[in-house]
Amino acid sequence: MKFARQVFRVAGVLGLVILLPMYFLEERIGRDLPPPITHPENYYGFLAVTVAWQVMYLMISTDPVRYRPLMPVAALAKLSYVTTLVVLFAVGRVASVVLGTATFDLVFGVLFVAAYTRTPRIL
Repeated sequence: MKFARQVFRVAGVLGLVILLPMYFLEERIGRDLPPPITHPENYYGFLAVTVAWQVMYLMISTDPVRYRPLMPVAALAKLSYVTTLVVLFAVGRVASVVLGTATFDLVFGVLFVAAYTRTPRIL
């Protein structure tokens, strides 16, 4: 249970540290990774949903046994993002630097599965 608590806490905190500054980086991201963002509703919508997931990870860290049923969904969120970027990279639609951003998600997706298997079920 301690393992799951730590994994989800680190994932949530690290995710917020990485994501929250992106609310102020729309223009720079459009400049550094062209083309410029033309649909801000998609950009900020992605951010909002992803920030909400980080809060869920922090919630899971408070009581891993109680929130154990959410762990496979959390792993799915991480691993589906990785899979999406791998496919997009394979067909030449994203740069390798973007694919590199999936490294954290891959690591945490695997750790979420490990946390799920190591966390006891509620009786």
